[in-house]
Formats: sequence, structure tokens, C-alpha cells
Amino acid sequence: MSPLRDKLRYARRVVIKVGTRAVLTDDRKPDRAAIGRLMADAVELQERGVQVVVVSSGAVGTGLGPLGFRKRPASIPDLQAAAAVGQALLMEAYNAVLAPRGRCVAQLLLTHEDVRSRERYLNTRNTLNALHGRPVVPVVNENDTVAVDEIKFGDNDMLSALVANLIGADLLVLFSDVDGLHDAAPGAGRRTQRIEVVEAVTPDVEALAGASVSGLGTGGMISKLRAAKAATAAGAAVVLAHGKTDRVAAIVRGEPVGTLFLPAEKPLDHRKRWIAHSLREAGTLTVDAGGAKAVRDHGRSLLPAGIRACEGRFHAGAAVAVVGPDGKAVAKGIVEYSADEIRRILGRKTAEIEKVLGYKVTDEVVHRDNLVVVR
Repeated sequence: MSPLRDKLRYARRVVIKVGTRAVLTDDRKPDRAAIGRLMADAVELQERGVQVVVVSSGAVGTGLGPLGFRKRPASIPDLQAAAAVGQALLMEAYNAVLAPRGRCVAQLLLTHEDVRSRERYLNTRNTLNALHGRPVVPVVNENDTVAVDEIKFGDNDMLSALVANLIGADLLVLFSDVDGLHDAAPGAGRRTQRIEVVEAVTPDVEALAGASVSGLGTGGMISKLRAAKAATAAGAAVVLAHGKTDRVAAIVRGEPVGTLFLPAEKPLDHRKRWIAHSLREAGTLTVDAGGAKAVRDHGRSLLPAGIRACEGRFHAGAAVAVVGPDGKAVAKGIVEYSADEIRRILGRKTAEIEKVLGYKVTDEVVHRDNLVVVR
């Protein structure tokens, strides 16, 4: 057994994400056998005192057939209608396999607003923690019946990473229709091999991703790699494996299943995880070389003197991207001033803020406690 995988045996908080193809049959009905195996492993972990949260796709795919769709529709209202029908049918299947084990589903439907708001983010975390130790298996999905572009996560891979961040998970399992990350993208024209361990999700690793071809789900390999990058930055190990042939039980025993993504040696604290992965950027601040160096290399706050340009329309308290003079990402942070105010004080010394604006909220445009450096 690999020492790296052996550590998975000691995970106390586990998030399991199952993709559409992992929970549905070829005729787009809930695969009760697959769901049964998943729930058996989840309950076994719970009986050992492990906190388990399942993030399940498949609601839209399940609802297509009853509504007469032969393929995934393109329109948002049709997708929302399919989700409304399919979510109930999918949870019925989960409850059917859990009932003989004396458990039921605790369903949580989330939108991006639920994690973008700090209060709602904490309320969601409190709910998940309150469910731990009860005879239930929490099953999370995006609330597709109401989600539109501006409040959507995009796919359940990123949602699962956010849930892992939310509960401080030690392990995130991403189940899909592939057995892991391979050493070449699909269609590379050669036989590929599964990669056992990935130390960090770099641009070279992201280049190995291919597009989704299922026609049912929304995520491809690139979305899984982005989720792995977010979760590992928060300190979780991530395993990408096949949802129909691989088992959670084997993964937590340390068996060589799927691809293991190693957690960061210095994970972000809880607030900075929320900033980095739960907040969407409302604008961009371009800084000079000195400002970039102060933020990136010395962990300092961003002062107006180092800012050269401000793009976007936003209020104080919004999240923004901070980029260097070369346009490359430096950090992400929460601003103390609005976009209009920043445009008036950029390039100025802190002593000039009150003279220019007529007031001064703080010396910093982004305080270092609200800055997350991009590595």
C-alpha cells in the first residue's frame, strides 16, 4: 500500500460526488444497483464516525424521459422543468436503498447565492454539521429549478469542491465515467495510462483534459481538475475514479483506485477558502510591479498607490481579481471601496484618500486578511 494512499484511511470528513452517468442507467433512469453500492459505503463510513456528504448529479437526466425529451434540451426553462421532475425521482431512488439500512436522505438544494453570502454559507455549514450523527445521508445538488447563469455553480464538480471546503473535508471523491486522469487527452492517437498520483494541478496537468461526451452531464475532465485544484488548496485529498466500477470503501482502504490528487502542504484557512472559491469576481484591479510583489511575495495589503487601473462596476465588499502589469493573476480579494471610489484614488498615497474622497474608510483598498494569493 502506498504511504500517500494509506493516509486516506484516517479521513474523518468525506465528500462523495457522483456524476450523471454514475447514477443513471443507459436509458436515463436511476441506477439503483449503483446507488445501492454508493449508499452502502456511505453508511459504513458513517458507522465508523465519519462525516459523509454526497453531492449527486442526475436530476436533469432523470427528468428528461418523463417529460418526453430524447436528448438534453438547450433552453433553461426546459432544463429547469426536467430538474423539477427528476430531483424527486432521484431522491426516491436514494431513499429506497437507504430505508433497509434505517436511514433516509437529507436533501440540500443550493445555488451560488448560498455560498456567496457569508451568512448563508455558515448556515449551510451549520446544517450539515447538525445532520452529522443522525440516521440520514445528506445529499446535495444544485437547485437547477431556479438556478440561472448568474447564480449557477456551472457543474456539480465545483459544487462538490465548495462543499468539501464548507465542512473542512479530508477527502473528496469525484466519481465519473472515467477511471482517473490519463497521461494524454482523449483522441491523442495512442494508448493512454492512468496517472496514479498528481502532486499539483498545473497548466500541464490541465492540458490533459478532454471534453464531456455523455450528452447528459455538464462537466468534463477540465471541470474535475478545477474542482480538484480548489479542494486540494483547502487541504483535502481528491480521488478521481469510475462511478460504476470503483468503490468508496476501496479508496478509504488505500487501494490503488483512480487518480489521487495530493492536498496542499499549507492549506488556506476557512475564511480565505470562502474568498478563493465561493465568491465570484465582480471586477479587476491592475497593479504595478511593486504592488504585485508586495501582495504576492510579502503578504501585504493592497494600497491605492500600487493600483494602475480598475475595471468593472462593484460596491465595497465585492470580490475582485488582482492582476499584475503583465495581466497575470496575482490575487483575489474583497475590496474596502467601490469601483468609482477606487478610480478616484488609484495611484494616490494613503494620506491623500480623505482629501480626494472627503472621507477615508481605511488605508487599504484590499486588506491582507481579505487577500488570497494565486499560486
